[in-house]
Amino acid sequence: MCYLLLNGELPTAEQKETFVGTVKNHTMVHEQIRNLFNGFRRDAHPMAIMCGVVGALSAFYHDSLDINNPTHREITAFRLIAKMPTIAAMCYKYGLGQPLMYPRNDLGYAENFLHMMFGNPCEETKVSPTLARAMDKIFILHADHEQNASTSTVRLAGSSGANPFACIAAGISALWGPAHGGANEAVLNMLDEIGDISNIDEYIAKAKDKNDPFKLMGFGHRVYKNYDPRATVMRESCHEVLNELGVNDPQLELAMKLEEIALSDPYFKEKKLFPNVDFYSGIILKAIGIPTSMFTVIFALSRTVGWIAHWNEMISNPYKIGRPRQLYTGETEREMTALSDRK
Repeated sequence: MCYLLLNGELPTAEQKETFVGTVKNHTMVHEQIRNLFNGFRRDAHPMAIMCGVVGALSAFYHDSLDINNPTHREITAFRLIAKMPTIAAMCYKYGLGQPLMYPRNDLGYAENFLHMMFGNPCEETKVSPTLARAMDKIFILHADHEQNASTSTVRLAGSSGANPFACIAAGISALWGPAHGGANEAVLNMLDEIGDISNIDEYIAKAKDKNDPFKLMGFGHRVYKNYDPRATVMRESCHEVLNELGVNDPQLELAMKLEEIALSDPYFKEKKLFPNVDFYSGIILKAIGIPTSMFTVIFALSRTVGWIAHWNEMISNPYKIGRPRQLYTGETEREMTALSDRK
């Protein structure tokens, strides 16, 4: 999938093997980057740390920052795709005060990420294949999604000729906004508000009431007017994860009951308010044991390949600096009053 986004074609078996091998050779970060983390408070939001660390990568990998050089752009793409899971896991571990885990190149991409998130130096990491598959699907389904706010931000920053690490850091900042990357976190906040299965009917009624500000998060989509096709894949994966873990969590039980109602209630069918990818991905991440503060970090990790593909596409073709136009609708010419005469 990463190869396809970057190159526009699926790889041959040989090309895939070379591609995967190159990514694995770039998974480690410069050892001095570990020192950057000591400058952050332990309770800093992981997205705040990620913005700073990714933006600082240009200070460590300035040997490939000529954006007009195709080889440099390719090396940078590999570095970002390979190092983002490492950086994301470091953000998580730092906040816990646990040892930062080095990547293992004998593991797959998603499996390696879970190793760095939940492993420790005292024992060998054992990652469930079911959880690794679920994580892989989350990465794939969030990798790119047309011209959204963060992708537009990356392209706009790139149009100035900024280095790619700065552009991706700008995309991360845009994604941090709750209206963009925080949707799956909002799902869990909504479940917290509903509180218990016994309250579902009351909140369903509130959602149907036009005069009530309550909204069901994780249902419907701006682009998909019918069922979100990504949600079909995520739903299957969600149930696989819950079945394997045997999670006894009232919040997750509440989510499954809400899903059941939404898929059968005529109102939801008529309004096409079906569970979307954010509804299921939030549940999966919680079940795996990932805190809500890390949800957007994982979104940024997933979306990096899409961002870098958009950036590379733009830089590889004739482009101009982005300059959105605006129409001034304020006052016409006014007299300037001297400061001493202003009251």
